[in-house]
Amino acid sequence: MLNTLIVGASGYAGAELVGYINRHPHMNITALTVSAQSNDAGKLISDLHPQLKGVVDLPLQPMSDISEFSGGVDVVFLATAHEVSHDLAPQFLAAGCVVFDLSGAFRVNDAAFYEKFYGFTHQHPEWLAQAAYGLAEWNADAVKEANLIAVPGCYPTAAQLALKPLIDAGVLNLNQWPVINATSGVSGAGRKAAMSNSFCEVSLQPYGIFNHRHHPEITTHLGAEVIFTPHLGNFKRGILETITCRLNAGVTRAHIAELYQQAYASKPLVRLYDTGVPALKGVEGLPFCDIGYAVDGEHLIIVAAEDNLLKGAAAQAVQCANIRFGYPETQSLL
Repeated sequence: MLNTLIVGASGYAGAELVGYINRHPHMNITALTVSAQSNDAGKLISDLHPQLKGVVDLPLQPMSDISEFSGGVDVVFLATAHEVSHDLAPQFLAAGCVVFDLSGAFRVNDAAFYEKFYGFTHQHPEWLAQAAYGLAEWNADAVKEANLIAVPGCYPTAAQLALKPLIDAGVLNLNQWPVINATSGVSGAGRKAAMSNSFCEVSLQPYGIFNHRHHPEITTHLGAEVIFTPHLGNFKRGILETITCRLNAGVTRAHIAELYQQAYASKPLVRLYDTGVPALKGVEGLPFCDIGYAVDGEHLIIVAAEDNLLKGAAAQAVQCANIRFGYPETQSLL
């Protein structure tokens, strides 16, 4: 059994992690923690997230010193803000833990990226260089060898799964940048109350135009430029991305289908549509990314759907943990 600590367990993704790890046959939850300053400290996780009542009724313990919790722990999941993960991950790594970080603190091996898009100076370039980017379907070999796994952002996961097989095969005309129009549910903003994510105030609207921090994450790991426009939708959870591309001359729908099959036929958490395109209702509460597409001449439209809290966060983190420790990829996820 792997002794497992979940830090930041009170949030939406943290609570999903709790459910997955609780039913994992090879993992044992040692503690659930939150910041020592959190209003949730001392409460039961099941009081905040009633779906866990009678399943996991553990307290959310305040953490100010990691040494109180790191002893005997094999695995740490950080469902924390990027600046918190930036500080905590090296401490847990020094204590001999394998760390799965759901924040953006180690996703891009470029210190300037953090100054520009996250507003802080990265203090751990050695861990930036060693972190494995946890896009599970594509980076399994790196994940198997790493002690720090940077779980991708929710928007970048769907975008990369949709585009990477085609970009790598050279079938897209990248003189016309792929255009990604992505819409996320309100849970992507986290549990902290704010007028901007108050449900009655949310109206379908784009944000972060040309400057969203997930844009450079997508382009860095795809190795190609894109136009990325995120939107906030007035629903709780899920991400739907509609991606418009141009194909190179002579590329057919059959060729696209073959490339997707080659990439994902053996990947259980990516589901391909033979006809039609996915909708959010097909992935809500599930650990899948669903991909469908349509071709008209040299024009290709791809639609990718995922649950932002699951394949976009907690489920992918657990999928990476399964890969890292040699368990079936879908262990506890399905």
